[in-house]
Amino acid sequence: MDKLTVGIDEAGRGPLAGPVVAAAVILDPEHVPEGLDDSKKLSAARRERLAIEIRDRAVAWGIGQCEVEEIDRMNILQATLLAMRRAFDALGVAPTRALVDGNRLPELPCPAEAIVQGDGRIPSISAASILAKVHRDALMRALHEQWPAYGFDRHNGYGTAGHLAALEAHGPCPAHRRSFAPVRRVLDQLTLDL
Repeated sequence: MDKLTVGIDEAGRGPLAGPVVAAAVILDPEHVPEGLDDSKKLSAARRERLAIEIRDRAVAWGIGQCEVEEIDRMNILQATLLAMRRAFDALGVAPTRALVDGNRLPELPCPAEAIVQGDGRIPSISAASILAKVHRDALMRALHEQWPAYGFDRHNGYGTAGHLAALEAHGPCPAHRRSFAPVRRVLDQLTLDL
């Protein structure tokens, strides 16, 4: 593994609320934390512990995000790619190569490769997946403090039955992605009811 290969992944493409967050991580080949995996396969407590280890041991790491307004303006795919570029730019070092989870690449100033399911196979992408998820979960807990009626601390903005019911009952809050169909439906219904 090249010493300046960066792994990039995102968290929060699918939810109805909150930002999309990306992380970029350059691991030190001599100090790779044990137990790295796709963040979705790890418990919250394990992710939190690994995130501390990754931040301590990595050669460099960066976080980037796109807010709800940006997602609604440009679409979730473009917002995800922009968050990835922002994470890359936050590294503070110039990677020689990038490995990106998924099948699409952000515009980067170095050679890059998209790797489907890379978050479960490539340690630096696994590390990025963990940092992105831990960072986004913390943001969603903060949004829960502002708008507790929606239960963001439980579902992180995903379209669970409880979240959809809260959306119907209370209408969208500023954290909701208005371009996403379930939110748009509620907004359209509220407009009809006026």
